Amino acid sequence: MTMMAATSDERSVMEPGKTNSGQSQPVDRLKLLYPMVDEEKTPLPRSWSTKDKYSYIGLSQNNLRVHYKEWWTSRQEDMYERMVFVLASLRRCTTALVLISSSRYIPLAKYVFLSPPIHLCLSIFNMFALVTEILVRYRIPIVFGFTDSFKESRGRTLFPGYGKTHKDAASVRTTHSIPAACGLYYFEVKIVSKGRDGYMGIGLSASGVNVNRLPGWDKHSYGYHGDDGHSFCSSGTGQPYGPTFTTGDVIGCGVNLVDNTAFYTKNGHHLGIAFTDLPPNLFPTVGLQTPGEVVDANFGQLPFVFDIGDMINELRVRTRLQIINYPTPDHGQGQWQAILHRMVCTYLVHHGYLDSAEAFASSTGQVFEEDYNSIKNRQRVIKLILSGRIGEAIDTTNRLYPGLLDRDPDLLFALKCRQFVEMVNGSDSEVCQNGNPNQTSVIQSTKAYVKSANPAGTVEEMNINNTINGTSPQFVNGQIEDDVEMEESSVTGVNGIKNSNGYQNGNLDSNGYKCQNGEDVDMEIDNSANQSQQQSSNIADVTVTCNKSNKKQLCGGNKQAIEKMLEFGKQLYSQSVHLRQQYGKNESNKKMLQDAFSLLAYSNPWNSPVGWQLNPQERETVCARLNSAILESSNLSRRPPLEVAASHARELVRLMSANGLGACGFAVVDNIIQY
Repeated sequence: MTMMAATSDERSVMEPGKTNSGQSQPVDRLKLLYPMVDEEKTPLPRSWSTKDKYSYIGLSQNNLRVHYKEWWTSRQEDMYERMVFVLASLRRCTTALVLISSSRYIPLAKYVFLSPPIHLCLSIFNMFALVTEILVRYRIPIVFGFTDSFKESRGRTLFPGYGKTHKDAASVRTTHSIPAACGLYYFEVKIVSKGRDGYMGIGLSASGVNVNRLPGWDKHSYGYHGDDGHSFCSSGTGQPYGPTFTTGDVIGCGVNLVDNTAFYTKNGHHLGIAFTDLPPNLFPTVGLQTPGEVVDANFGQLPFVFDIGDMINELRVRTRLQIINYPTPDHGQGQWQAILHRMVCTYLVHHGYLDSAEAFASSTGQVFEEDYNSIKNRQRVIKLILSGRIGEAIDTTNRLYPGLLDRDPDLLFALKCRQFVEMVNGSDSEVCQNGNPNQTSVIQSTKAYVKSANPAGTVEEMNINNTINGTSPQFVNGQIEDDVEMEESSVTGVNGIKNSNGYQNGNLDSNGYKCQNGEDVDMEIDNSANQSQQQSSNIADVTVTCNKSNKKQLCGGNKQAIEKMLEFGKQLYSQSVHLRQQYGKNESNKKMLQDAFSLLAYSNPWNSPVGWQLNPQERETVCARLNSAILESSNLSRRPPLEVAASHARELVRLMSANGLGACGFAVVDNIIQY
């Protein structure tokens, strides 16, 4: 099979990404190539090792270029160092003897060293030692009685016959072995110069294999050699495989970790399978033997000449089909399908998708385990959190599930931290409108005041969240009716444009609401006269009006809201101190608070390094924690079986990686679920 250079689609995927501001940022191409690899546990090979190499090998250019050292910089390196030490010591000794011979205070010296011939000999020897040390220290070529002559090559003095025997071979391995989670690993080596004879090998080897050999000559070593085009599989005897390669050629080596085979490419063309039944934990390896040989490695930091993307996609599809077509133990009884229906139904109920759950249960004959009113109450809390109204969600939880948050102070602290973030965002009802002047603490129950537009276009304040006299919302059939119907109710902007749930054309702003013209919006509550099916006169719908300005401001630009936010932050910090004193240090809580407070360090927190917290999707984490706690308090499962099964599958993929099963590189659970 012959495959040409990389396609433009693959190259575009690898190009540096761009931020919202239009500035390009570097993209780690290796993470795109091998997304399943956890480099904290199994780092990828990114360069050659400075330790796992033979002394004849030299490295440069961020340890990506390999060259073969010549005689005076490799074979004689140790000899030079020893000669420098010996000659320096000898020169110091002769200098001392000369000084002693000149001394008038040592009687013995008068008889031994005052003789002029002896003094002259010591001085001459001292001079000789000094000159010799200089020659050796600065690597000036000298001959110490060698009978063999030297010859010149490109201006360098070489030892005759150097690089002609197998003993002159030298190899280098990468810093890390190839992780199994790669699925398909590939690297390329460009021949910068073939040197004198082009005795070069490119391949793989296990840890501990002799580096005084070319790859392929020893056990657990595999190589493709450029001088004859043979492949060497743990043997000194090669087999005909492909063409020879020389200066300017690009040789690629790929390892299929699914079927444990290896292949090579030359200048973007596939040369076929070279090795089978490969062991795990192999290292990319190159070997050189003669002077002047230089190669550059590309481990994925740059685009490959060969189109590896097609092979990766092929293996991904093959693995996915193998999973999808795996036989299930149904035995024709329909039990397997019933289990799947049950898992889907419990998932919908768990996350509060009540309408969908009812429709699905009706079509599949399922029965809810949880009480209908309990589901509705959980749904109400979920909607409040996902809309950014964390303060109201805390109050509602305390009314519906007394003592729940008191028993889980870490959960309450996480909710308060999220409430602070929503205050900065201008989404929490405590700051998105003017607060109740009679309220003594922002930590206490929040009461939403809203603005409604009158016919003259002015804005009036009205408290519609609580019932008259400040009592709690009414219960209907044992449940609290929703004051936010995010799914059923349509909302209308000032231009008469309808929005639903704050979405318009699939876009959502940082506060969770957006008008068609892209302007930020404030959430208002309006009594609905046409919601008789909700069985309550106190149900409120979400109404959205667009601001005049596109510019986002802290707490919506409300100074009173900013003061409330700062006061809330003080009380939140005091709460963190109390938790630390009572329960000890909690790094998760500490980081959560630091991240939230860091938003105040920027004039535009939405476009800052910590601005990710203002993304509405970040509400889902604390929402899931609260939802699970509510279910557990009702003796129901914290997690739906479908999520447990998915987590179990992810753990199995991790175990596959730990045991060297390369198929884990393509068994992406989330992708298979979305298939």
